Amino acid sequence: MDCCVLQITGLIFGGVGMVGTLAATAMPQWRVSAYVDGNIVVFETIWEGLWMDCISQLGLRLQCKFYDSVLALPPPLEALRALMCLAVGLAVLSFLTAVAGVKYSQGGREGPRAVSGLILAAGVAFLLTGTLALIPVSWTGGSIVRDFYDGRVPAPLKRELGAALYVGWGSGALLLAAGAMYCHVWCRAAPPAAHRYPRLARPGGPAPGARAYV
Repeated sequence: MDCCVLQITGLIFGGVGMVGTLAATAMPQWRVSAYVDGNIVVFETIWEGLWMDCISQLGLRLQCKFYDSVLALPPPLEALRALMCLAVGLAVLSFLTAVAGVKYSQGGREGPRAVSGLILAAGVAFLLTGTLALIPVSWTGGSIVRDFYDGRVPAPLKRELGAALYVGWGSGALLLAAGAMYCHVWCRAAPPAAHRYPRLARPGGPAPGARAYV
């Protein structure tokens, strides 16, 4: 019963983490314009994402524009895109594997080895997905904090942490938790490797041709 509860909980965590990773990848609020130097009256808010830039005017009008050329993007942004897209694809694959593991473990249609393999694959995939999702988010957050406290960066170019980063951090944590749960279930439900091997008879023991087992 405990293993079933962990599987269902891990499946829920993995599903929410998958949706959150997809949302963080699509959201434009990765970098948000900062309010520094006592500038209280601000008419425009700038959002910078992986795919587009947006300008919000007085919170009433929002204008977004996709990046014109992929080849003209800076290499760090291309790397962030690639890692997040890979994390989204792996999150979907992990979730489907987890669904299959829960279905077969409760339905009893497959043998214990097949179910154990699905559970282990889902756990490892969730752990890898969470790690991939946290790398771009943490990298972006670290660069924002570094530039914010760097006196050589002009005030109009300083940015703050956007909502997409918090969504990415939460999704990565949920994916890691789901992976840990599935790995724990696999450790408890893995079939024991208790094989019986033949042992040669010693001199003076059983008659020739007879075999003793451990």
